[in-house]
Amino acid sequence: MKKVIVMMLLMGIMLIGNAAGELEIFSWWTGGGEEEGLLALFEEFKANNPDVKIINAAVAGGAGSNAKAVLKTRMLGGNPPDSFQVHAGMELTDTYVIPNMMEPLTKYFQQWGVMNKFPQGLLDIVSYNGEIYSVPVNVHRGNVIFYNKKIFKEIGLTKEPQTWSEFIDALNKAQQAGYIPLSLGDKNKWTAGQIFETIMVSEFGANTYNNIFKYEESINTDKLDSSLELMVDLMNYVNKDHAALTWQDASRLVYEGKALFNLMGDWAEGYLKTLGLIPGEDFGWFALPNTQDSFMLISDTFGLPKNSPNRENALKWLEFLTTVKAQDIFNPIKGSIPARIDADKSKYDPYLTWSINDFSSKTITPSIVHGSAAPEGFVTSLNDAINILIATGNVKNARKSIIWACEDAGIITD
Repeated sequence: MKKVIVMMLLMGIMLIGNAAGELEIFSWWTGGGEEEGLLALFEEFKANNPDVKIINAAVAGGAGSNAKAVLKTRMLGGNPPDSFQVHAGMELTDTYVIPNMMEPLTKYFQQWGVMNKFPQGLLDIVSYNGEIYSVPVNVHRGNVIFYNKKIFKEIGLTKEPQTWSEFIDALNKAQQAGYIPLSLGDKNKWTAGQIFETIMVSEFGANTYNNIFKYEESINTDKLDSSLELMVDLMNYVNKDHAALTWQDASRLVYEGKALFNLMGDWAEGYLKTLGLIPGEDFGWFALPNTQDSFMLISDTFGLPKNSPNRENALKWLEFLTTVKAQDIFNPIKGSIPARIDADKSKYDPYLTWSINDFSSKTITPSIVHGSAAPEGFVTSLNDAINILIATGNVKNARKSIIWACEDAGIITD
């Protein structure tokens, strides 16, 4: 009997040892600069934690939608990964924090000495009821137009468009020259939704846009109509096969010299670099007209699920992500900027340096479609409304659908 008990104890110790030696990281980073950046993080983490076996539980497809569905199933089923990628804002708080699935990290931020290393506004977005719930690892900008510099020069453009009239003029010149004026890949609905949310910032203004999603101002004004009408107008300049393409396919059209412009988050910058283009030489960038003073924020973060199987290793991972070294390894590859305010700017290319400078000086507007500004149900309804608008051109019906979605989400409509 004693031998049996001893054997059971030894097996228990072995199991604990094996569990302590693993770390499952869940994300949707499976291609281009994002996968390269993640693997670079793994390599550095392993250098300092050689006995930890990293399980890369990345799920491809749908620009994260597939991964989010798998993750939600696992979390609800009591089978969480040790840490997972989640967008700052309501995607984090509504989906996982409020349902009591996450551990707060505030005391660890204090222990790690990083409370003052992130912008307070960003910490607010990853907090709920005064507690921090995830580590921001990067910041992306959503209101950016990337363009092919060779085509730009060929069709006689000499300065980047600052106004809508200048932008539309450039689109017409590209179309007349036989190029795709504005590449779009909305096989996954969010890409069209992202164009629309940036148009909303342009039309409503950054402060009103923010107040709408703070439930302080009404969305139900003529600015909603003009935003929808402008969205319809832009669809006259996109590639005909847009519904069959992903965002990477649309960005690739710029790389291949088939399209002049592409509106995309700056993960596209990382992708263009992996294709061999040099920022500032082969492609340029500018903020969408009338959003030059705005920075549409998307931030990838990692949190600590309750009942993490390898909690101590998860905490080591999260502490690592807060460091300057980790952020400066990951972001130059990913095509994003560091969430920390004291990162080494010399490590960043001309585009990312421009973005770092704007992040510190422009009005932050959280993205709707990437889960920062609005709850998941509203995001789904907005994406559906915009994709139907693209197919039908019916502004009246799109407006009605958006107002209904706002009423369901508690966004002011009167």
